[in-house]
Amino acid sequence: MTIPVHFARVPGYDSPDLTRTVAELLWAAGFRPTPGTRVLVKPNLVAPKRACLSCTHPAVVRAACEYLLACQALVSVGDSPAFGTARIVARICGLTEALRDLPVDIVNFTRPRPVRLSFGGKIGVAAQALDAGIILNIPRLKVHDQMGLTGAVKNTFGCVAGSRKSLAHQVYGERGNRFERLIIEVMQRLPDTFHLLDGITAMHVHGPVGGEPFDLGLVAAAKNPVALDTAVCGLLGMAPDMVPLWREALAANLPGARPKDIAYPLRGPTDFDATGFSWPTVLSPVAFRPLRLLKGRLKSLLTRFR
Repeated sequence: MTIPVHFARVPGYDSPDLTRTVAELLWAAGFRPTPGTRVLVKPNLVAPKRACLSCTHPAVVRAACEYLLACQALVSVGDSPAFGTARIVARICGLTEALRDLPVDIVNFTRPRPVRLSFGGKIGVAAQALDAGIILNIPRLKVHDQMGLTGAVKNTFGCVAGSRKSLAHQVYGERGNRFERLIIEVMQRLPDTFHLLDGITAMHVHGPVGGEPFDLGLVAAAKNPVALDTAVCGLLGMAPDMVPLWREALAANLPGARPKDIAYPLRGPTDFDATGFSWPTVLSPVAFRPLRLLKGRLKSLLTRFR
């Protein structure tokens, strides 16, 4: 059985068709919450640095929230940034202003709840994510210096609360494929989740913060995050040996990891021009050096006072 991934073209964030297109994509992907459903919208609010490019664009988040409110869902927006809090990054990237007139709360992921890992140990996942009725995961399409690409699967790692993400890099980053396995297991432990990808302006060359803009004009939706990422990797011309999470999904035989199993009911990869899109040719180590871990923690604490 093929797994559907829905692609649509939107030329820019100011396009009058954006709201309608997002609604049509989510409906086509089967994301139709019933009235009263508690939906957590999980964008990528990675950091204040270059927030207009590194974070999910506010226009896409607003369009998704408008669709959910039209479905009479109860909507909140949350994340656990690498630096600062969700409210701080949301203000800097323009998301707070974009949602100001909507009945939507922005929450910072706290209250970690231990989730046990199959290879031993545990990770603290935010209770706000684990207790959600449904999660709408909205990553921004970016290359990643350590993971090759950050898309639907990688963005669920943001449900790990606070500095536990950095600590996971350190603890599991030098142990074979354990860091990739951790991210996949966090994804699998979340409640019912749908995925909407913001690839209108992607980030290429480097990432997830320090890259360059690439106008791709893509918005995509799917129930299966692995299939969505596989489809996007195919569009960009990336191979599994440069995308550790895709490689791990293939090794685990996860549905959606093989391109031949994906169907495109709307537009397909050949409808988009990724010529010139660049990604890191050599990936950086996943594990952080102790000094970087300490500096990152200090920077995160200082960002809270912005």
